[in-house]
Amino acid sequence: MSQKVCKWYPVCPLKFYYEQGRLDEKWIKNYCMGDWECCIRYQMEERGELHPDYMLPNGEVREELA
Repeated sequence: MSQKVCKWYPVCPLKFYYEQGRLDEKWIKNYCMGDWECCIRYQMEERGELHPDYMLPNGEVREELA
């Protein structure tokens, strides 16, 4: 079974943080290209809820990414 990439990945700030070398690849592999339905960002986006760009998939807010 092939896993799809999260539909929000192309516009997700985490993609840009990762491309800039500011975010560990594990976040992308485990969530964006893994179990993205468990991503808090994904869940909030689906509900139309605002969340900071620098919030990680587990809900942790990383101010240093801002």
